[in-house]
Amino acid sequence: MRKLTLAIAVIAPMLGQAASAEDTIKIGYIDPLSGGGASVGEGGLKTFQYLADEINAKGGILGHKVEILPLDNKTNPQESLVQAQKAIDAGAHYITQGNGSSVAAALEDFVTKNNTRNPGKEVLYFNYAAVDPSLTNEKCSFWHFRWDASSDIKMEALTNYMKDVPSIKKVYLINQDYSFGQSVRSDARKMLGAKRPDVQIVGDELHPLLKVTDFSPYIAKIKASGADSVVTGNWGQDFALLLKAAADAGLKVNWYTYYAGGAGGPTAIKQTGLDHQVFQITEGFPNSGNQTAMDFEKAFRAKVNLSLWYPRAVNEMRMFKAAAEKANSIDPVKVAAALEDMKFDVLDGGQGFMRKDDHQFFQPIYVSSFGKLAANEPFDEEGTGWGWHLVSRVDTPQAMVSTTCKMVRP
Repeated sequence: MRKLTLAIAVIAPMLGQAASAEDTIKIGYIDPLSGGGASVGEGGLKTFQYLADEINAKGGILGHKVEILPLDNKTNPQESLVQAQKAIDAGAHYITQGNGSSVAAALEDFVTKNNTRNPGKEVLYFNYAAVDPSLTNEKCSFWHFRWDASSDIKMEALTNYMKDVPSIKKVYLINQDYSFGQSVRSDARKMLGAKRPDVQIVGDELHPLLKVTDFSPYIAKIKASGADSVVTGNWGQDFALLLKAAADAGLKVNWYTYYAGGAGGPTAIKQTGLDHQVFQITEGFPNSGNQTAMDFEKAFRAKVNLSLWYPRAVNEMRMFKAAAEKANSIDPVKVAAALEDMKFDVLDGGQGFMRKDDHQFFQPIYVSSFGKLAANEPFDEEGTGWGWHLVSRVDTPQAMVSTTCKMVRP
C-alpha cells in the first residue's frame, strides 16, 4: 500500500502537467526573428504575447491558457513550412503570420494539404498582415482567415484620397519584387489611371525584398524623374532605408505608403523634414481619437515599449476568443465555422465583419499623415516628437471589394 501511495504521488503531478499542456491553446507565431525582417517580426511577437497575456488574465479561452510559440522563418517560404510543422509537432492547432505574402501563400497551401491528410487534426492559419489579393481570391482556403485589408482594398482607399489632390501630377512607383509589391504596382497603375488619367507614371521600379542596404541609386532615379509623389508598399527596413536615402539626398516629394509606421520608418521620415507629407493607409493609428483604442495604446506602450503597429492583431485575437466561445469549443473546424460572417466591434471604432465567401475581414480604414502633433494628439513615434494625424476615414461598406474565391469546405 505504501508503494502504491508513493507511485500515485509521483505519477499524479506528471498527469496534471500533461493535462495542463494539453489544455493550453498553442499558437505558432511564424515570422522573421532574424535577418532583414527581424525588427518587424520581433514587434509582432511582442504584440501577440501581450494579447495572449491579456486573454489569460481574464481566464483564457473557455478556461484554456493561450501560449504563443515564437518560430523564426527568416522571411523564407520554405523555412516557414519547416516552422509550421514544428508548431504542429509541438501541439499547435493555430498558426499566425503576417510579413511576406510569398510566405503566406506557402502556408495557406501547407495547412490546406495538411488538413486534407489529417482529418480530426486540423490547423487554422490566421493572417494578420500578408495582403496579396490572391490569398482570398484564386488561392483562397477554408483554413485561412485574413484580418488585414488586402492590397487592392488599401489602394482603392489611398487612390480615392489621391484623386482629389490636384498637386499630384507625376507619380513614381517603387516596390519590393515579390507578389505583394507586384500587386501594389499593378493596382496603383490601374486605379490611378481610372481615377486620374491626367497623372503621369514617371517611374516604376521593383527591387529585391529585404536585400538592399543602400537606396541612394533608387532615390537618384526618383529625383531625376521629376516626380512630385511616390507610391510604395515597402515595409520593414526596405521603407526605413528608402526614406533615409531620401533624407540624405534632400528629396522633397509626397509619399503614399502602406507601412510607413513600422520599425524605423518614423525616425527616417523625421530626418527628411517632410512634415505631414508622408501618408499611410491602415486599419487604425495611435491618435485616432477613439478613447478605447487610445487607452489600449497607452497601456501597450507602457508594458511593451513599442507603438501598436498591428491593431488588426488585437481584432484577430479577440475574435478568436469570441468565436471559440460562440462555438463552445476550441476545435479548429468549429472555430472556423463560428468566425464566418462574424460581426465584431474593432479596436479603433466601428464594426467589421469576416466575410464567409473568402475569409477576408472588412473594417473601417484610415489615411493618416505623419508630422508635428496637434494639442489633442498625445502619441509620438520613436521619440521623434512627431506622430500620426487623421486625414480621411473610409467606413466598412466603402472598404469592400468583390472576390473570385471558390471556397472548398470540409
